[in-house]
Amino acid sequence: MADKEQTGFNDTERRATLGLAGIYGSRMLGLFLILPVFALYAEHLASATPVLIGMAIGIYGLTQAVLQIPFGLLSDRIGRKPVIVGGLLLFTLGSIIAATADDIGMIIVGRAIQGSGAIAAAVMALLADLTRDSQRTKAMATVGVTIGMSFTVALIAGPFFNAWIGVPGLFWITAALAIAGILILLLLVPTPAHSSVHSEGEPVPALFGKVLRDTQLLRLDAGIFTLHLVLTALFLALPLTLRDAGLPVEQHSWLYLPVMLLSMGLMVPFIIMAEKKDKMKQVFTGAIALLGIALAGFYLLSASIWGLGLMLLVFFTGFNLLEATLPSLVSKLAPGAIRGTAMGVYSTSQFSGAFVGGLLGGWVHARFGETSVFLMGAGFILAWLLLAGSMAVPKSRTRGS
Repeated sequence: MADKEQTGFNDTERRATLGLAGIYGSRMLGLFLILPVFALYAEHLASATPVLIGMAIGIYGLTQAVLQIPFGLLSDRIGRKPVIVGGLLLFTLGSIIAATADDIGMIIVGRAIQGSGAIAAAVMALLADLTRDSQRTKAMATVGVTIGMSFTVALIAGPFFNAWIGVPGLFWITAALAIAGILILLLLVPTPAHSSVHSEGEPVPALFGKVLRDTQLLRLDAGIFTLHLVLTALFLALPLTLRDAGLPVEQHSWLYLPVMLLSMGLMVPFIIMAEKKDKMKQVFTGAIALLGIALAGFYLLSASIWGLGLMLLVFFTGFNLLEATLPSLVSKLAPGAIRGTAMGVYSTSQFSGAFVGGLLGGWVHARFGETSVFLMGAGFILAWLLLAGSMAVPKSRTRGS
């Protein structure tokens, strides 16, 4: 019985992990739901231009990047739950503004306010307060998995619900998800007896200099920045390209569903190869190369639904591999004492990439046409591939420690 207690969650840890994973995941679901359909919807909005459409999609990343670490530090001073509730209320407000907007400017305002409810660091800090040292890594990994799950669900559900209730309805869903998150936090997630700073799970200001001087960690930060830049830019052009190739928007879900399921299955053997066969660098750089191949393929096969579908499968196989391996590499390269700070900088880089991808992708679309966005993405991927060639290879479990 003692062994079971040592290796598994107790009741408090289970409630905290499941509740906070639900809050984190539902918030990310709300941010991602519009991604596969917004470019098509925004074409008909007053004053819409490709640059403003890109800003509307990516602006949440700017406010998220600027505020997530300060909100985490604020939670050290006034408590985790007040900060999380405040962040979810901001998210609700932004969702309502976007749902009721009839021009692109107010949607940009709504999306910016959505992103300003930056609760990621506070959620992780609360989780650290409610878990033992032996269970903390597993609990944080559980919450982290919800990001990938939320994105997959959003990509499939977004076009489906859009056909039923439209993009304004999607924003109302995100508002409802935020309110549900507040109820989960207040009714189901335990309140810790005391809060403390956990350097392995949250940013510590004194450690930022050390993290920002680590060139290997900076390579990974540049990688997640590039990955989300390319992802956000992709969805400025891809929904339009699919429609122009002859696939109605209400049928996009039926393309994304098999692509996401197959890509998740295809990545498993590569994850095993990376971890068990000591091929992390080969798998990592190979996944980056897959993104480049897919983006070039989107450009060359833009008139073919089957070609676009195949390239989607290639893209998301590489994307899912990188989403799984990048946090693992950060964790392995950052010693325990600076791990929380390293992950904070990593998350900030991720959200910054989403903002730049929306803005830059919109500008390229306006200047050179929608399919040129794919070539822009391929250029960023090539630069990342060259950078990744000089990354250090962390020791695997099988290489000794």
